[in-house]
Amino acid sequence: MDFISELRWRGMLHDMTPGLEEQLAQGPTKGYVGFDPTADSLHIGNLVPVMMLVHWQRAGHHPIALVGGATGMVGDPSGKAAERQLLDVEAIQHNLACQQAQLERFLDFNGSNAAEVVNNADWFKDFGFLDFIRDVGKHITVNYMTSKDSVKKRLESGMSFTEFSYQLVQGYDFFHLWKNKAVRVQFGGSDQWGNITTGTELIRRMGSGQAFAVTAPLITKADGSKFGKSEGGNIWIDKNRTSAYRFYQYWINAADEDVMRYIRIFTLKSQEEIEHLEAQHAEDPGRRLLQKELAEDITRRVHSEEDLQTAIAASALLFGQSTKENIEALPESEFLSVFEGVPQAEVSAQLIEEGISVIDFISEATGFLSSKGEARRALKENSISINKSKVDDGYSITKADLIGGKHVLVQRGKKNYFLASIA
Repeated sequence: MDFISELRWRGMLHDMTPGLEEQLAQGPTKGYVGFDPTADSLHIGNLVPVMMLVHWQRAGHHPIALVGGATGMVGDPSGKAAERQLLDVEAIQHNLACQQAQLERFLDFNGSNAAEVVNNADWFKDFGFLDFIRDVGKHITVNYMTSKDSVKKRLESGMSFTEFSYQLVQGYDFFHLWKNKAVRVQFGGSDQWGNITTGTELIRRMGSGQAFAVTAPLITKADGSKFGKSEGGNIWIDKNRTSAYRFYQYWINAADEDVMRYIRIFTLKSQEEIEHLEAQHAEDPGRRLLQKELAEDITRRVHSEEDLQTAIAASALLFGQSTKENIEALPESEFLSVFEGVPQAEVSAQLIEEGISVIDFISEATGFLSSKGEARRALKENSISINKSKVDDGYSITKADLIGGKHVLVQRGKKNYFLASIA
């Protein structure tokens, strides 16, 4: 597999420094991506550089993931409108451990071109400030540093010396790996170009050597909204932060204009496979074949086959046929994730113990409908379901209706849901 050609057809190549293809022609090469521990999970925006490392390894090269125990204490200003909040050492170490475990899902740490994880705190922890500014800082001018986009965009609003120094710290990472591990390439998003090329410049000036930068384009969405964000914030890889259901739904809801790019970037499907899927999708866009293929592939790889099936079953609660038994088969966290944001209320356990008519339940007990009269009309229209099953005005809610002994799902028509929890 030719690495550069692979990135090109997948739309993952934004820019690279001259001479890289000649370097790769010489044989297996070491390349790295840096990840800052700003959270205890990677999010789907981080998957772009992760996939660059995956393709790098598939092409026979050696991938290195750098977790920023040191740079995480400084904070990268790239793409940020304001100074980011600094984390303490304990929080950084926790985040590093969580991120490293996630990276190990994507990369192969065995074999002739095994992946490796390094932590820049290992070489910065004993590097004194005066030594750093004397031995490293003297090689890069202030004019050079202020010419970088990540700095220029912040000069008017203000930038601390801490963040200003970030590109020098990241640049030294590249120099250290070049010198001590024979790393020749650094990857990142296009917003990282300035930081990466500071590293290549340090390597040229401090080591009289050559190294290379490769960047991927930043992903944008056709509707102008930010990739990787939902109403609830970031889409995380950790399912305790973003459930498998919500993760799956993010991809299944991708617009046609976006999914053609996403399936190239986030899956390992071949060009032939993808073009075949696109032809099928074009014949019947309503089937959303590309979205389903993408959502299933990435949910399976990021989580597991079991989590994928859970996400599909959870989706069926809203968009397909389900029964109380199907619902109870779901983990409670996934069930609650599906109905996060729908109207909810607590109902006394005593009412359920004694049994309560569906009319009283959906009007007075929960407030789902405004009055008993409205409840009777809805039941007469056959539009009320309890736990996805239609009921009539003679139905009573009892303990047997409780999902997991805690919840009752009420529905009017196809789209109006209400979740009652027993207190």
